[in-house]
Amino acid sequence: MQLQRIVVTAIAFGLALGGNASGAELKIFGSRVTKMVIADIGAQFEQATGYKPVVVSDVAAVMKRRIESGELFDLAVLVDFQIDELIKAGKLIAATRADVMRAGIGVAVRRGAPKPDISTVEAFKQTLLAAKSITYLKEGASTRHLDRVFDRLGIADALKSKTTQPMTESVSEMVAQGEVELGIIVTPNILSVPGAELVGPLPQELQSYIVFAAAVSPQSANQQAVAKLIELLKSPAGGAVIKSKGMDPG
Repeated sequence: MQLQRIVVTAIAFGLALGGNASGAELKIFGSRVTKMVIADIGAQFEQATGYKPVVVSDVAAVMKRRIESGELFDLAVLVDFQIDELIKAGKLIAATRADVMRAGIGVAVRRGAPKPDISTVEAFKQTLLAAKSITYLKEGASTRHLDRVFDRLGIADALKSKTTQPMTESVSEMVAQGEVELGIIVTPNILSVPGAELVGPLPQELQSYIVFAAAVSPQSANQQAVAKLIELLKSPAGGAVIKSKGMDPG
């Protein structure tokens, strides 16, 4: 409730748009982390401005392809390099680009299951080799980094036969349901699934932080409202919500 009061105050005193926009929707393309944050600030933003943020979410790479295919939207919140590529392609407005949050990569087990040792690089390596099954996204924000890590550790081939890579953001759900022993994905994704439990972050030597950036569509009819939503995400109030989801403000 305290976070909600902070957000309401931030909007009321710094972000209100005025005018009659009641019922207008802001279509946001993003991944699960975006949906988690907007779930906490969306209603307050709508109450203060009349604009309702609606998040359409999937793996960031999928949402990028939907933008490239010409789908209409107002705001994109994707991985920073994806946003930069879409700006170069003319699909987003460069002047509106802003880094809004970043997330580290963590390891998940089913809630209540023993937590393996991932405290050092060697312990993490041995835990992966000993696991009966692991999962990480087929084309998630952390996938390229994890592939490089496994190559660096010399275990890529050993993991292939026991690795499942879903196309959707279902890593934490698969772990929670007992389908897979270990899941590796950005930490907020793990925290969002009650049946999954965070073992901890990757060892610092192997860690990578995924930066999520936002930018406005040049086709949006609500560019002023979307810019105010980005301002809210970048504000201390927005930062408090982002931290509550296990991320760092951008």
